[in-house]
Parts: sequence; structure tokens; C-alpha cells
Amino acid sequence: MSLKIFLIRHAESMMNSGENYTVKLPDHKVYITENGKEQANNAGLFLKQYLVEKEVDLTNAILWVSPYTRTRQTANIINGYLQIADKREDPTLIEQQYGLFSYDTWDECKIKYPNEYQLYDKYYQMQGKFYAKLPQGESPFDVAVRLKLFLHTIFRDLKQGRDTLFIVCHGAVMKAFLLNWFHKSPEWYCDEITPPNCSIIEINRDKKQKMSNFQYIWNAPQSCDS
Repeated sequence: MSLKIFLIRHAESMMNSGENYTVKLPDHKVYITENGKEQANNAGLFLKQYLVEKEVDLTNAILWVSPYTRTRQTANIINGYLQIADKREDPTLIEQQYGLFSYDTWDECKIKYPNEYQLYDKYYQMQGKFYAKLPQGESPFDVAVRLKLFLHTIFRDLKQGRDTLFIVCHGAVMKAFLLNWFHKSPEWYCDEITPPNCSIIEINRDKKQKMSNFQYIWNAPQSCDS
């Protein structure tokens, strides 16, 4: 059976705009900005038109969402255009956990947590970004490992005929998903540009050859090899 997956990054949030460095909401409570609402509306309108042009049947579609405020908000706006009835959440789709570094700029973290920052930076500077665990948080490796669990869910649902998936999540999660799905290397992860807010990546898995490919269909980064 053919499979279509649409990876969608949340719209601009108050963390992306820098507002949360002052407000300091917990990451799961960070919400989208007014500009983010406009981004989500534009993405939803584009996606609706794109699916019509490509004759994508949404009868067996599922909308998966990270249970964070900004992803829920983005998904609700986009789904206002798509009207997918089967909407679900999965905790494995949440943002990379930044731990002690969640609420401050990197310069502030360097001052407030000098020992922790020095250890993290040592890994990072030695091409170890993929493995460097944020203090009391996660590394990209940790995110990739937990996403393995979600891949099992995808193939379970595919056996039940659910062949079109929309996944509203986070930039690091999208990269980790692609790394897992296409068996990319840690070096690929580190070199790959984080998808911009409200980017949409389409993955197609051919039912005969069981081969996959992916492409940005909306809001691609300025420089990307894929």
C-alpha cells in the first residue's frame, strides 16, 4: 500500500519571536504569535489547494499532533481547511527537551550555568551536536530514539488502511523523523537546516518498490540539499 506523510512544523511561537525569554512560560505552554496564526492560515490554504490538485483522498487520513500548545494551535488552524475527522496526539512528537537551557538565551546560559554549558559546548564543538545532551534535557539522539516508537504506530495504522498522515510537530522532531525514515547519518542531521515555521515536507512511499522520497512543498529553507 502506498503511504503519504506530511510533516508540518508549528507556526511561529513566542519562543521563535524571542518573547518567551522575558515571559518564561514552560515550553509546553508556549503559544503561537499573531504572525504565527497568519502563517498557519496560509499553510492550511495552500495545503487544501495542493491536495485537491494532487487528488489526495483524505478518507483514510489521520492528523497526528504533538500535545504542546503551539502545535495544537497550528493543527487546529490548518485542520480548519482540511477537516480531517481523525485527529490524535502522541507524546513522542514533543519538542526536544532543553532542560536548564529552556528559558534563557545561549549567552545567559553560559553565565548562569558555566559548568553545564562548558560540558555541552565541548561535545558540540567536536562535531558532537547529535550526541550532546542538554543539561536535564535531551540530545537529538534521544529525540531520534523516542521517535522510533512512533514509526511502529505508523505501520500499525497502515495495516488498517490509514495511508495518509499529517504530523504537526517541531523542527528538531521533523529532522529526527527524516533521519529515522531514510536512515540518514548523525552528520546529515547536524548539517541539515531546521525547517522554518509552518514548513511542510511530503514523504511518498511507493507501494511496489517500497521506496520513499521527500520534498518541501511549502516554505522551504533558503538553502537545502534535499
